Amino acid sequence: MPVLPILTYPDPILRLKCEEAVPGTDDVCRLAEDMVETMYAAPGIGLAAPQVGRNIRMLVIDITGPVGAPEPHVLLNPVIQEKSESTSFEEGCLSVPELNVEIDRARKIRVRYQDLDGRWNDLSAEDLFAVAVQHEMDHLEGRLILDYASPVRRDLYRRKIRKQRAQGV
Repeated sequence: MPVLPILTYPDPILRLKCEEAVPGTDDVCRLAEDMVETMYAAPGIGLAAPQVGRNIRMLVIDITGPVGAPEPHVLLNPVIQEKSESTSFEEGCLSVPELNVEIDRARKIRVRYQDLDGRWNDLSAEDLFAVAVQHEMDHLEGRLILDYASPVRRDLYRRKIRKQRAQGV
């Protein structure tokens, strides 16, 4: 299972709204395995298909971190069915390096999704798990944590990235 390159802002693929994933194909199953491996290698707790250059509605999550036994979740075509009150959480992103943004997200969610075999499932998530799912689902809509930053922080980050690119960093 290869570790895939993770796209970073301002790659235009990150701004696309993703197409439905087709469960049960060898390509999607292989991509899921590669995404889980890439997420662990990054290291991260979630990764969406557009972050590795694939414009499909698929994400992987594992909030156990390096101390727990791995518990990867693969969600195809996820849709939030229910949301609770919101909580504020400081988020970072593998595709928007060196930026953390305080974002209000639902503290608890219920998500309907397909597994790799195409079966529909319901998943209840709360706290960090819920935040991570919502963060990765934003990627499926072409949204980044940069979109939640204040206009001043957005502008400063964009300038920084332009400067780094001009310097070949």
